[in-house]
Amino acid sequence: MSRVGKKPIVIPNGVEVKINDNVVDIKSSKGQLQVEIPQQVKVAQENDSLVFTIANLDNKSEGALWGLARSLVNNAVVGVTEGFSKSLELNGVGFKVVLQGKNLVLNVGFSHQVEYNVPEGITAEVEKNKITISGIDKQQVGQVAAEIRKIKKPEPYKGKGIKYSDEIIRRKAGKVVKA
Repeated sequence: MSRVGKKPIVIPNGVEVKINDNVVDIKSSKGQLQVEIPQQVKVAQENDSLVFTIANLDNKSEGALWGLARSLVNNAVVGVTEGFSKSLELNGVGFKVVLQGKNLVLNVGFSHQVEYNVPEGITAEVEKNKITISGIDKQQVGQVAAEIRKIKKPEPYKGKGIKYSDEIIRRKAGKVVKA
C-alpha cells in the first residue's frame, strides 16, 4: 500500500486540470504539461483536489504505480505553479561559460569551445561561473543539467570541471614520492 498514493493533491488557484482516460492535462499561466498515468491507477477530481485510487490494494506493483502516478502529477502541478531549477558551477583555471542566444558556449579546458543548444521550454542563465537551468518540467530540467555536467565531469584530484552547486566532490590524495 502506497503512503504517497493515498495523499490527495491540492490544486492551487489559477491551475486548470482536465482528465481524459489516463492522461491528465495541467495548465497554468506558466505553461501546460500532460502526464500519462498507468491503466491500473484511477484519478478523480473532487472539489479542488485530485484523488488517486487503485483496484487491488494487495498487489505490490499496483501500489508502486499508485505512488508513481501521484508523484508525476504532483511534480507537474508544482512545475506549472512554481517551476524547477538546477544550479551548476564551473571550477578550473580559465573555465568560463557564455550564453549566446539559446546556446551555451563553454571553455572547459579542451582545444575547442563546446556549444550546448538549450532545448525549448528550458531557460539558462549565466552569472560568472554559475549556470542556472530552469523550466516547468522537472524531468527535462534534470536531464539538461546532467547533459551539461557530462561535458566535463569534476575530477577527484583538483576538483576541476562542471558540478552541481550542492554537490560535494570527494578529493583524492595525489602520488606521494618516497625519498
